[in-house]
Amino acid sequence: MIAFSALPHAVMDVKQITEILPHRYPMLLVDRIVEMEAERIVGIKNVSANEGFFAGHFPGYPVMPGVLIVEAMAQVGGVLILSAIPDRQNKIVLFGGIEAAKFRRPVVPGDQLRIEIKILKKKASVCKMSGTATVDGAVVAEATLLCVLADKKPPA
Repeated sequence: MIAFSALPHAVMDVKQITEILPHRYPMLLVDRIVEMEAERIVGIKNVSANEGFFAGHFPGYPVMPGVLIVEAMAQVGGVLILSAIPDRQNKIVLFGGIEAAKFRRPVVPGDQLRIEIKILKKKASVCKMSGTATVDGAVVAEATLLCVLADKKPPA
């Protein structure tokens, strides 16, 4: 297991995550990385009642959108992929596809998502990963993600 800090409960804190991922608030959906191996990673997303998407999804019945749960999975996977690349500041991980996404129960304010990603196949610039999100040990979502590693290019 790769250790990035001496924190007792985190392999990476949010500061270290933002040194790897280009995402920033409100789109950064990973708060901590708690386990990381060569082809497996576990990240945490603390779901807070004051997140902007709850205002409209849904008033009086706040539910985290499934697409954001899948995005959180992709970001955790992105940390794993980019951590292994020496020139990561020149790269970006993009979605290539989502397969077999299933949502088992709503994720609501106060929940803590535990997101586990395992690499299924990896080539030079393409990676297929399996993701599972749980809350209190119960599976809330799962999906297979295809990610593409691309060069960052300045906007035209």
